[in-house]
Amino acid sequence: MFESSEEIYGRVFADLKPRTPLPRIQIEFCRFANANSFIRLEEGRLHVRITDVLQNAPAPIQEALAYILIGKLYRKAISGNYAARYRRYLNRADVRGQLHMLRQARGRKFLSSPQGEHYNLETLFEELNHQFFHGLMSRPALGWSRRRSRTMLGHYDPSHNAIVLSRILDQASVPPLVVEYVMYHEMLHLRYPTEHHGARRCVHTPEFKHAEKEFPRLKEALALLKALPVG
Repeated sequence: MFESSEEIYGRVFADLKPRTPLPRIQIEFCRFANANSFIRLEEGRLHVRITDVLQNAPAPIQEALAYILIGKLYRKAISGNYAARYRRYLNRADVRGQLHMLRQARGRKFLSSPQGEHYNLETLFEELNHQFFHGLMSRPALGWSRRRSRTMLGHYDPSHNAIVLSRILDQASVPPLVVEYVMYHEMLHLRYPTEHHGARRCVHTPEFKHAEKEFPRLKEALALLKALPVG
């Protein structure tokens, strides 16, 4: 028998909170640019906002997400099988392809000029490209982040083919070695893409880790990163 999304969430809610009256349930499939989903309980209504990528997902996947979201809402421990089932679905090649296209079409990517106050990312990229990749790596979009993030010093966005470095690195007090290492690390993400195996997602593959060890003065760069000034 076919279960609606509301019925699935009602059943899961009753399983996790058997002594709590069932609230009104509202499911909304939204045009998100990623696979994020959200849940909140407000004035006796359980409001769930889910990426529209999952609108036609099989019932077991919707059930798994229901357990994940409601469990998180009420801080209930749930079986790891639900998270594994959900990750396996998102890691399917067809679903990843769909999410990739959505991020390209719907996502917004802020990119400042690669020329910072102290470092030029295009110059840095080309120097590392010739030093480590024989000058064969195609240059992606390059830019500095909006905020001076200390927790995310850089990232490669495959959907927009862009490398973004944290603006906190664009300071005279930050040694060139640190900026070079962060850029090199993100270039390796371009060279060795994330691999997916069932429910597993491997961001740093063995090939990635091997190539990272080839960076000269790696230990020194990592030590300098730990002592990075925040001002």
